Amino acid sequence: MAKTTTYKSKIPDANGIISYGAAENAVWRDLRQRQSALLPGRVCNAFLKGLDLLELPADRVPQLKEVNARLEEISGFGVAPVPALISPQRFFTLLAERKFPAATFIRRREDFDYLQEPDVFHEIFGHCPMLTLPTYADFLQGYGEAALRLDKSYLWMMQRLFWFTVEFGLIETEEGTRIYGAGIASSAGETPYAVESDKPERRLFDALTVFRTPYRIDIFQTVYYVIDSAQQLYDLVSKDLVPIMDEARRLGSLPPTFPPKDEAGAA
Repeated sequence: MAKTTTYKSKIPDANGIISYGAAENAVWRDLRQRQSALLPGRVCNAFLKGLDLLELPADRVPQLKEVNARLEEISGFGVAPVPALISPQRFFTLLAERKFPAATFIRRREDFDYLQEPDVFHEIFGHCPMLTLPTYADFLQGYGEAALRLDKSYLWMMQRLFWFTVEFGLIETEEGTRIYGAGIASSAGETPYAVESDKPERRLFDALTVFRTPYRIDIFQTVYYVIDSAQQLYDLVSKDLVPIMDEARRLGSLPPTFPPKDEAGAA
């Protein structure tokens, strides 16, 4: 749900194939190799298992139709190619239909370490492993359905929920605090930072507090929320969120834990 982009989406051909050049495939290869080395001991076991189940190619950008076939077989979810920018309505509708919206371009080499908008590496390597977990996939469907039922005035809080779970969520496991959010799992810098640095605050997940928490998209997060299971998220979106959101609105946003930014970057 990036607001601006210099990238253009790639359109699948009549057979559903997206063309990637040698340089683009090399970027995928190098990103995947670097990130795969960082994840063990930092991401949750469900993520690692999901990577194994997806069987993503090491030397080229995976085709969305390949990922679709594996996901539908495993959890009944899928991915849908979309432009870099889509409306919230379209975003929520796809999730409600058990399809994850996936940008089709891959970052240029000069953006190798950081890209503000989601590319196909973030979408497939970052998001899709957790979609192999049925409860998590059900949560995302429920999230989309819940958002579609809400008045538009509540959607900024739904974006906060997405940010602090799907993108930058942590989970408490028997092995310790681990990553499940795609924004962390696809970032070489934030992967070790999120679980090992003493700089960010790690809070137990609480929906009311999450709805009140602002964030910035262009820095390592200063706050992470830690769930105890994917079931916790599914249970949340299965109930009426309006009373919690109304209370969050009454209380107001919490003070930012990050430095101010001149241009708009916080939500």
